[in-house]
Amino acid sequence: MAIAYAFSVVGAILILLIGYVIAGLAERSVFAGLGRIRGVDQTLRIFLSKVLRYAILILVGVTVLAQFGVQTASIIATLGAAGLAIGLALQGTLQNIASGIMLLVLRPFRVGEYITVGGISGTVLEIGLFATQLRTWDGLYVMAPNNQLWNTAVTNYSRNPRRLDECAIRITYDDDIGLALRTFVELAKADTRILKEPAPVPYVKELGDTGIMVVLRYWTTSSDNWATKNDLLKTVRETFEQRGISIPFTQRQIQVVGKPAAGAADASASTAGSPPDAGSEKGKRKPPAASRSK
Repeated sequence: MAIAYAFSVVGAILILLIGYVIAGLAERSVFAGLGRIRGVDQTLRIFLSKVLRYAILILVGVTVLAQFGVQTASIIATLGAAGLAIGLALQGTLQNIASGIMLLVLRPFRVGEYITVGGISGTVLEIGLFATQLRTWDGLYVMAPNNQLWNTAVTNYSRNPRRLDECAIRITYDDDIGLALRTFVELAKADTRILKEPAPVPYVKELGDTGIMVVLRYWTTSSDNWATKNDLLKTVRETFEQRGISIPFTQRQIQVVGKPAAGAADASASTAGSPPDAGSEKGKRKPPAASRSK
């Protein structure tokens, strides 16, 4: 009996040692293997390798208990029930973890890209298993739960290398439309940040109340988009002014309906401005009552 127990102890120790070594090798192998796959995030590599390591260690522990004759079926059932209870208690956290894994695998955005999601716009600083960190354009720090990011439409401004934009200017009806459109083309050709293909397209967008809306539609790289539009608006304003093309102010025409006739208006004004007539009831002033002497 003692000899059998000793063999069980030795076998359990060997199983623990071998299992520990296998768990470490599996962790390092998965971590290194995922590192050779392009686009796999560092956080995802660490998470998956750790999950595999702990899964092997749990299996080794159950095997060691079986070595001593312990009924592992009840232990496995208990672990399953405990896992279910923990899963229900940490439902929101587990959803964030699952969403974080999906974000790391499918990569709708990467670190350094500028995105808009759920009304929040900013540059991605870090994609974690629980939350994603952003920095807004005005320097604010935002931590968004992965579950919300995964269940919301994401607009990625940095993913595509090229972006379409337009410069819209309103000119007066007295200005030369052709000159304005040719000016657009000249300025687009002079700016090296505006791509030649697809070619810039100038056109008339609308005939409005205060003027004619002319537009230049052009393509730039995503990194040059904002700076190009800012400089182009300034250059267009200066060039239009040099070439005599006016940019009108917003105007509104007010029409008074039901205006009174001129004679009636003059009579009303003179009546309102003159003192009461002496012969009228309002102009008559009653004399003061004479005091009664005793």
